[in-house]
Amino acid sequence: LKVDVDTFRGTLSGVPALIQLLHRYEAKGTFFFSLGPDRSACAAGPTSLNPYYDLKTRLYGRLLPAPKIGVRCAQILRQTREAGFEVGIHAWDRAAWEGKIQTAENPWVEAEMSKACARFSELFPGSSRAHGAAGWRMNRHALRLTQRLGFSYASDCRGNNPFIPVIDGEIVACPQLPTTLPTLDEILALEPGHSPDQAADRILQLSSAIAGDHVFTLRAELEGLKFASAFERLLAEWKNRDYSLLA
Repeated sequence: LKVDVDTFRGTLSGVPALIQLLHRYEAKGTFFFSLGPDRSACAAGPTSLNPYYDLKTRLYGRLLPAPKIGVRCAQILRQTREAGFEVGIHAWDRAAWEGKIQTAENPWVEAEMSKACARFSELFPGSSRAHGAAGWRMNRHALRLTQRLGFSYASDCRGNNPFIPVIDGEIVACPQLPTTLPTLDEILALEPGHSPDQAADRILQLSSAIAGDHVFTLRAELEGLKFASAFERLLAEWKNRDYSLLA
């Protein structure tokens, strides 16, 4: 289970709710935190998440000041690790990363990743073991930095199996564990008329139909809040089917 934490509200309210729910089902997961400003109003283009953000979140960074997640939610971040969950880096400025990374120059990429790593080290002893890119978006230099910054693994992409990235013959010694299943919001966007419970049933079907281990990405803003009951349905059914729910 891979938990992407994109926003201030998702960190403040969604993360504590998810911790309680995961504990109830004795499930583990890795929380990937955005550590800088929540500038959701500046996100480039519409996404399947936009309809689910509250009004304040949709205004942060444009009409409302961008809250600094890694400062204002520091206690929640620390409590997540204290509760027994692995924590990793999602982004510094999630909206900027999603909008710029595919064409960004190397210095910008290094600055964004370095700021996230520095804030993580201020919050937790040691450095982050895991990196999960916002929007599953990376470029060549960002991939190289996952090795240079010392991450043990990353989950920056979509795919079917773990792999070692190779860029123009250069091995990046940081394994990638891709997200293998669609997200709840993606199914709802692609199949209009589906309820969250029907979307959960579709994910259950795919997790059984596609052989092998899976990485399922959930969002603190959705499964921790609006879709909590549908996510609990997923957890209960996975447990009934003897799946191991791990970080």
